[in-house]
Amino acid sequence: MTTVYYSLVGLFAGLSFLVFYTYVGYGIVAWLLVKLRGKRNRVVALTELPHVTMVVPAYNERDYLAAKLQNCLDQNYPADRLHLLFVIEGSTDGSAEFLAGQNRPNLRILSGTERLGKIAAMNKAMLQVETPLTIFTDANTQLNPEAVSRLVSRFTEGVGAVTGEKRIQVDSTEAAAGSGEGLYWRYESFLKKLDAELHTIVGAAGELFAIRTDLFEPVESDTLLDDFIISLRIAGRGYRVEYAPDAYALERPSHSVTEEKKRKVRIATGGFQAMKRLAYLLNVGRYGWLSFQYVSHRVLRWAVTPFCLPLLVLLNVLILFVLPPLNASQAATVFWWIILAAQSIFYGAASVGYVLENRQTRWKLTFVPFYFVFMNWCVLLGFVRFNRGGLSGVWEKAKRAN
Repeated sequence: MTTVYYSLVGLFAGLSFLVFYTYVGYGIVAWLLVKLRGKRNRVVALTELPHVTMVVPAYNERDYLAAKLQNCLDQNYPADRLHLLFVIEGSTDGSAEFLAGQNRPNLRILSGTERLGKIAAMNKAMLQVETPLTIFTDANTQLNPEAVSRLVSRFTEGVGAVTGEKRIQVDSTEAAAGSGEGLYWRYESFLKKLDAELHTIVGAAGELFAIRTDLFEPVESDTLLDDFIISLRIAGRGYRVEYAPDAYALERPSHSVTEEKKRKVRIATGGFQAMKRLAYLLNVGRYGWLSFQYVSHRVLRWAVTPFCLPLLVLLNVLILFVLPPLNASQAATVFWWIILAAQSIFYGAASVGYVLENRQTRWKLTFVPFYFVFMNWCVLLGFVRFNRGGLSGVWEKAKRAN
């Protein structure tokens, strides 16, 4: 029984460390490594600005197209060097007709009657791009006026792609899903800054990212996370993926937890799909820092930690079950009861946060635990969906707040 006890304690400690490292420890380690090495120059002063193509895939996004087109035209970048390519594949809401009537000399439209999915649209669009740099941006986002110029300025030697920052627009009346989504992306932005200083970003933001056009490789049509796959494959070829937090895309939060759940489950499903296709990046002997960052920032968060959380509760209960036959000290018994109580309080707060969110009420003490549990629950659901197969690259849009 003693052996069983120490085995359970050891397993509990190991899983606890993995959870801590995934969400806190990696950020600390990366920060220390960056401090020890010092910062490098990540911006280049260009004597001549390159030609750039902005690719905007859109499916039935007519309500956003006028604002998106104007947003692209308002970019603080020479108009004769900025080319727009809107891919309106399979749209039935008049998107193609609206764009065709704009008569803009730097605007091209690719349209078709069949809805093949976002990935097929992007692959099709890239066959038409002739500029050295390509910027991908979603139709339902708004970019800051300097976004293009700031992305371009990050293309120093050895940089193959640059990702902008995703920002969630929330106000005091938003639901917890929106607040949690914004908090998550602020934390992600902090980690991305460290990733970029350390070596490379491990995954671009699909709302806004740029690549060297000649590095693009066609993506499998059933791919769910095209931005992740494209940027990591470029990194796997020896190029760095840079981060430009001063180039950002504004997006409204999900309309409700139900809509956010649909989006996150799809992302998690795509995460497992991507890990399978990018398994070669786990070879630390070949990929070095990239492997370290990829495992620490992505693999642990998707493939390990979500499974650790329920196991920690189970192990805690099992430890308390084997303590009485060992005549364990009162201090040991009290310690493990405190740990179980802490876990119970945390998940209880998450449950309260879920109830409050459905009532359109946000309380910081509960929505942070709620969103943490919510994210990890969506990963578990994504794992189930991935193993069922039958994945489609046709995007299932989550409804956004107005």
